[in-house]
Amino acid sequence: MPKLIRLYVTSALAGFALALAFVALLLALDVANLRHLVLGTQTGWLGGLLLVVFNGIVFAGVQFGIAIMRMAEPGDDAPRGGLHQPVLIPVRAERRRP
Repeated sequence: MPKLIRLYVTSALAGFALALAFVALLLALDVANLRHLVLGTQTGWLGGLLLVVFNGIVFAGVQFGIAIMRMAEPGDDAPRGGLHQPVLIPVRAERRRP
């Protein structure tokens, strides 16, 4: 398996594990009465599943972004702030009559 694919899969798994822990904490601490909504209704499991899935997508993306940004080599002297110099442009303003 290519290294980039392996990196993506491990980041996605880590993100979904974090999402599962996050939703478990949300339910354990009963934030915004979510435990009652998820465990007390007939289709509450669907809400809990959607919380895990959507938070997993977000957390997996964050994990992958962090992993990619950490791949930069030390001493990388890439130009920062663009290559152009600011230029002053004169603007003529006319006085308005009241």
